[in-house]
Amino acid sequence: MSTRVLVTGTGGPAGVAVVRSLLRRADLTVFSADMDGWASGLYLVPAEQRRLVPPGKDAGFVEAISAIVAADAIDIVISTVDVELEALADRREELAPAVLAAPPSQTLRVCLDKLALAERCAETGRAPRTVLAGQAALATEWEFPAFAKPRQGAGSRGIRTVPDRAALAALPLDEGLIVQDLLPGEEYSVDVIADAAGHVVAAVPRTRARVDSGVAIAGRTVRDPELEETAAAVARAIGLVGVANVQLRRDRDGRAMLLEVNPRFPGALPLTIAAGVDIPSLVVDLFLGKQLPERVEFRELAAVRFLEDITVEVSELLESAHAGHQDDA
Repeated sequence: MSTRVLVTGTGGPAGVAVVRSLLRRADLTVFSADMDGWASGLYLVPAEQRRLVPPGKDAGFVEAISAIVAADAIDIVISTVDVELEALADRREELAPAVLAAPPSQTLRVCLDKLALAERCAETGRAPRTVLAGQAALATEWEFPAFAKPRQGAGSRGIRTVPDRAALAALPLDEGLIVQDLLPGEEYSVDVIADAAGHVVAAVPRTRARVDSGVAIAGRTVRDPELEETAAAVARAIGLVGVANVQLRRDRDGRAMLLEVNPRFPGALPLTIAAGVDIPSLVVDLFLGKQLPERVEFRELAAVRFLEDITVEVSELLESAHAGHQDDA
């Protein structure tokens, strides 16, 4: 009997990658969901398996997913969007009998709070010194320039270099900023999957040679034991079960240090899959209760990304109040 999987957020690169991966498995029936009827990932599956959902911040989002689970007899729910994961993780029992293929709620909360993340990972020796802006930062001796960023939030919004103590004292206290040692070296993304016992099955470092809107569009996998073990140590420290993207950057001495953790599927997932670690398929097996391999190896491989069109009949387009084109009207 086919396992029925619902993938949400399929308008983004991570959602598209997950759907494409799972469609290669004959034992799965894949349903694709997004809040936007123009989401390309919707049209990778047959029309009867496409679903529109409210935004993750909508008060009715969890109820809408639960209704789809019941109506379509869904076995596994995979969300590829941070805000959706936050909403679903604390209410995962409402999806029963379906299983939410996501890390524990505690892990998600730690990852989404950069101060808590640094404190949790301090024991690894790979977390930069991190304190709140204000008195705690002023009481710390820094090697300038230092770095400040919002305690919560994604992307590059609100980040700034702190060139000297005067700039440190001038940091606003109403933006939830943290101050960290500057990590000036090369940045890497490490795609990590851990099994039900927290054992890291694979840690695949990638370079970010070209980045567009926060997503790597060109890069290569690299065999580097330091990067792999650093990411694995972070995964163990946060209690990871499932998938996460651990971002590392080298410090002034060239050591790999923690930048942040995204507890979800990454946008550049196709490179990791092509290199030999099919993380979406492994995640499905994990949350079906199957034993994962002790170790999944990968090879060094490079990738570039290009725009691909999916053409559909006009009659097949799903109409949504949350469609991107509505914002331009």
